[in-house]
Amino acid sequence: MTLNAFLSAFFFLQAPTTATATHDESQSLLDIILGSSTPGLVVMFILLFLSVVAVYIIVERYMTLTRAGQVDHNFMNSIRASVESGNLQAAKALCQSVDAPMARMVEKGLDRIGKPLDDINKSIENVGNLELLKLEKNLSTLASISGLAPMIGLLGTVIGLIIAFQDMASADVVKPQTLSSGIYHALTATAGGLFVSIIAMAGFNLLVTNLDKVIFKMENTAMQFMDLLQEPSR
Repeated sequence: MTLNAFLSAFFFLQAPTTATATHDESQSLLDIILGSSTPGLVVMFILLFLSVVAVYIIVERYMTLTRAGQVDHNFMNSIRASVESGNLQAAKALCQSVDAPMARMVEKGLDRIGKPLDDINKSIENVGNLELLKLEKNLSTLASISGLAPMIGLLGTVIGLIIAFQDMASADVVKPQTLSSGIYHALTATAGGLFVSIIAMAGFNLLVTNLDKVIFKMENTAMQFMDLLQEPSR
């Protein structure tokens, strides 16, 4: 008999006299949650809702930031060639064909060619700020979830402890089973709050890292475009 088979036989194939106790001890996490009090269920459903929102934001923002940073390395070379040849329409068409913040910044700069360089630079900065606001969408919500989830879990913990002490006060003889419901509730709420917080915090840090990469590309593109406009005519 293998070790796994032995452990399975030891824990799940016990004598009939202990069948009821084994059944109680082998409750699933879902059974424990659904067996909680009404306040406990409310806390767990709030944590479930926050986890769904956090995962949605992480996936949606990650895809958005990934698309925003995917710009062909030859993009600025093509813009440079079009501007130097005087074909601004081709440069604008190229910008419109690329769905990225850098392309929209360059397109605004192309629209301002002929005006003072300071005006062009300010126009590009304004577009960049607007694009940055779009890229940062829902990041503050994700940060709030990472801080709020442990507090909600702590609230569930306190509720579970209150239930445990109420059960103890109303019982004639205090047994471990008397306190088990409230303690299950308390520990499950704590674990749920920490789990949601870890997901939200890890996702937030990942997104901030990707956002910094996109910002660097935006700044680099703006610098290259302004340098292009300041080069002497050939």
